[in-house]
Amino acid sequence: MSDGDLISELYAGCFRRLVVQLYAVTGDLTEAQEAVQEAFTRALVSPRRFAALENPEAWLRRVAVNWARSRYRRRRVLDGLLRRIGPPPAVADHSPEHLALLAALRVLPEGQRHALALHYLVDLPVDEVAATLGVSSGTVKSRLSRGRVALAALLADTDTSDATSTGTKCATDATETGRIDVRS
Repeated sequence: MSDGDLISELYAGCFRRLVVQLYAVTGDLTEAQEAVQEAFTRALVSPRRFAALENPEAWLRRVAVNWARSRYRRRRVLDGLLRRIGPPPAVADHSPEHLALLAALRVLPEGQRHALALHYLVDLPVDEVAATLGVSSGTVKSRLSRGRVALAALLADTDTSDATSTGTKCATDATETGRIDVRS
């Protein structure tokens, strides 16, 4: 049996059992799953040494418990530091327009989304956006142009669905309510 087959067989045979055991230790299912997954990842680093262990499941359990404890300690330290600096800052804007913009940005391809966010939200010039993203200025300009067109279409779809649900909607209403026309 190869080392990879041994790890695969152990994964199939004891992953759930280890997750249940770690769930009892951590009290959090996601944390337990991550700890067991991390243990298997560490087993894959040196499969020959892992295959030579007398009780591989016990080793996996010990690694998972140690990983969960370390993570718990780091989280406690971080929580203490966060309490010292005070509560997190409030989110700037919860308006429907802002939420619609964020939802539309999430739909865009990653390159366009990053270029739009860095240029318009962070207020970086095109050259700095290019340097930050590791692409040419022309690529940033292209992404900005395509992103604006796609964003305008997505926001127009949102406006259309809003108009359908509220009954009436016109272009002057959008400017009067302070919405930004991204199509310009």
